[in-house]
Parts: sequence; structure tokens; C-alpha cells
Amino acid sequence: METQEKTVCGTKTKAKRRMNKISRRENNWRGWLFIGPYALIFTIFILVPVILAVILSFTNFNAIEFPSFVGFLNYITILTNDAEFMKYVLPNTIIYAVVVGIGGYVLSFILAWALCNLTKPVRTIFALILYSPSMTTGVAMTVLWKVIFSGDQFGLLNSWLMELKVITEPVLWLTDARYLLVIVIVIGLWSSMGIGFLSMIAGILNTDATLYEAASIDGITNRFQEMVYITIPQMKPQMLFAAVMAIVGAFQNGMISSMLVGNPSPGYASQLLVNHIEDYGFLRYEMGYAAAISVVLLLIVQLFSKGANTLLTEKNPYGLAKAPKSAKRSVERGDDK
Repeated sequence: METQEKTVCGTKTKAKRRMNKISRRENNWRGWLFIGPYALIFTIFILVPVILAVILSFTNFNAIEFPSFVGFLNYITILTNDAEFMKYVLPNTIIYAVVVGIGGYVLSFILAWALCNLTKPVRTIFALILYSPSMTTGVAMTVLWKVIFSGDQFGLLNSWLMELKVITEPVLWLTDARYLLVIVIVIGLWSSMGIGFLSMIAGILNTDATLYEAASIDGITNRFQEMVYITIPQMKPQMLFAAVMAIVGAFQNGMISSMLVGNPSPGYASQLLVNHIEDYGFLRYEMGYAAAISVVLLLIVQLFSKGANTLLTEKNPYGLAKAPKSAKRSVERGDDK
């Protein structure tokens, strides 16, 4: 009898495992079906261009003749023979990315936290006002900021400063190399309330309200303590997403300088990596060299994104890199333990 029962139990276990394998296989096909359109778009518009850029970075390509292989010559030129890159472009890009990336990130969180303390109608209006510059940067650049920084006495900034007796004659804001990078940074901060800002608002609003009630019982007495001990720890995923978006946005934002003063900027004062790529790729038609600069930009963005991921990713309190093997086997068997 015992032998028969063991045989029956073994048969049922094998049948259960077989059904679980079939079910997992069906789920995998459904998963691939749903992810297929995104994977296709990602491959065509992101993966393939990145691979082609890496390949072209090892060539001499003028967009007319067939590319000729030159090895690491383009990268050696960037590091040793491109005086504008090392003297102006790279320092400007790092300064801009640090100030606008970190400053915009902190400003996004502070404004998001402040808005979440308002009533819903007021919060919606102010969120739309703060988010709109990130969608209308190009239009605002030609209409608003050129009027503000116009170099004659009719420019808004010159007019205000002359009325306040700060200056006695108009300042050529958009042609003086001393002010260009500062102006670009100011406009970058103004337009930095993008999708990361909205994700922070969503993270704050989705925080469990009972945590604040429990914290008040445990001795938290003001909103700043609630923000530090409850709000921030509960919205790590949204903060990580906002950090990555801020980093990518800061490094790829070269449109401000191009639309204000053209490319290259006077004295390379506000020249960023994206402007340098555009200069060599679409003005000088040195596509191979421009591709090498774009690969360098990609590596820098990846480095900064990795740093943000390390700082904001939730650590496993037990120090386990992955689930125990026993738990994994239990899931594969389909146990209900």
C-alpha cells in the first residue's frame, strides 16, 4: 500500500511540474508578445543607432564617401589634439551638468514637496505652470529669452538694471563670453521641471498616510522631519527615475546655446558636448569624429547614471544579492509554501 501511495504521489508531483513548465512557457510567449512592439521600436531607434555610432567612431566618414577605418585615431584626437574640447567643451559640460542636473533635481523635489501641501486645484495649476517650460523651451528661447537678454537699451534686463542704476550703458549679454554660460545655466534651471518633477509629485502623493500618523505618535513634530524620515525613504524609485532623467537631460541639452547665440558660441563660452557633436557632424561633416564624441558623451552619461543608481537604489537589509536557492526551487515546483 505504501509503495502504491508513493507511486501515486510521485506521478502527481511529476504531472504538477509538467503543468507548471507548460504554464511558464505560455506566460513567456505572452510576455514576448506584449514586449515585442517596444523591443522593435527600441532596437530600431536606440540600439541600432548606438551600435552604428560606435562603429563609425572608428572610421573617417564625411557623409559622402564610404567610411575608412582609422582605429582609435578619433579618440586620440579628442584627448590630445582637440584644444576646444579639453579647454572649453568638457569643462562647460561638467559645470552645466552639475549645476543644472543636481540643482534642477533638488529644486524639483522642493517644489514637488511644496505643491503636495496645497489643495488639489491649486496644486494642479502650479504644477502645469512649472512643467510647461520643459515643453515650450524652443518657442520661449526665441520669443522670451532673446527679448530679456537683448543687448540694446530696450532689452528687458538692460532696461531694469539701468532703471535701478546698476549699469550705466547696455550690456551685450549674448555676445560677451563672460555671461554666456551663466545665462545658459539659468535657462536650463528654468526649463528643468520635466517628467522627473511629475514623478516626484506622484511619489509624494502615493506615500501611505498612515505612516505620518504613526510617526506623529513616535515623536515626529514638524513637516521637515516627515520629509526626511518618511517621504524620501518611501519614494526612492521615483527619486531614482528623476535623477536619471535629470542627468540625461542636463548632458543632452545643447539646444539652449544653439538657439541663443548659434553654433559654435562666441569664444566657445557656452559650447557643450552636444553642440560640439553638432558642429563636427552637421557643419563640418566629420561624421566619424562626431560619432566618437557621441560615444564619449554616452560613457559619461552612463557613469553618472550608475552613480545615481548606486546612491538611490534600495539596499537589501539582509545583504542577499538574490533569493535563496531553496526559495527558487520552491517557486519552480509551484509549492504554496
